[in-house]
Amino acid sequence: MTKTKIAYLKNKALWVRQQTLKMACGAGEGHIASSFSCTEIMVCLYQGGVLNVDPKHPKWSERDRFILSKGQAALALYPILADMGFFSVNKLCTFAKNGSILGAHADDAVPGVDIHTGSLGHGLSIGCGLAFAARMDRKRYLTFVLLGDGECQEGSIWESAMFAGHHKLTNLIAIVDNNRLSASDHLDKYLSLKSLSKKFGSFGWKAVQVNGHSIPQILNVLKGVHNRKARKPLAIIANTVKGKGIRMIENRADWHYRVPVGKELESACKELGLRLDFINK
Repeated sequence: MTKTKIAYLKNKALWVRQQTLKMACGAGEGHIASSFSCTEIMVCLYQGGVLNVDPKHPKWSERDRFILSKGQAALALYPILADMGFFSVNKLCTFAKNGSILGAHADDAVPGVDIHTGSLGHGLSIGCGLAFAARMDRKRYLTFVLLGDGECQEGSIWESAMFAGHHKLTNLIAIVDNNRLSASDHLDKYLSLKSLSKKFGSFGWKAVQVNGHSIPQILNVLKGVHNRKARKPLAIIANTVKGKGIRMIENRADWHYRVPVGKELESACKELGLRLDFINK
């Protein structure tokens, strides 16, 4: 892994955050903090070359599948897909506006989005089905599922984890955006999810932890993922900061669905290197 590649992906992550803020402010809605916590993860998957996908053929049968189970983070996924050529970057400014295909949650009407998500707790179940079908059909594609840690309070997640572990779905990779916050508060204050690695491990998964904002760590744990020898599904617990990139919203539950205005917006733009007049452009 070269310094040039790391610098390239860091710049992509900054650009994604800039576009995310612009889209949310242009629409007056969106989950900025949830999107910022998993930006590096999705940048590594797509622009880091982990996912085997083809923007010219979004429904290519041999493509790797990616499920954004925490569908509210679509604000970060859309710029990545546009930058890769799945659709025009010009469409980003239509986010959450009448007639747009870019909704507040990930929508399979968008080229490059496999599954409509946002109702939490379903993504891993769907991922298990796709991975099991690939095995039955002797297909080599992998299925990646990006989960929220708050979402892991859903019982369906652990039913799916049990199924995947029992069937040794080595072609399934779950990544947990472990930012320790949900829509209303810190998780430890009302339903703790301590030791997610041990929990997944107890269901028959290989579980590892990474810094979810470290591009080298993310790429290192995903290196060679298409040729894994382990006979277990892989769970990556990515420790992150909700709202990462704008200090005033980091680790703040009250920013789950807020969009900055006035002085808040000025501060956010300064941190991300954006001109304040971008909304009028």
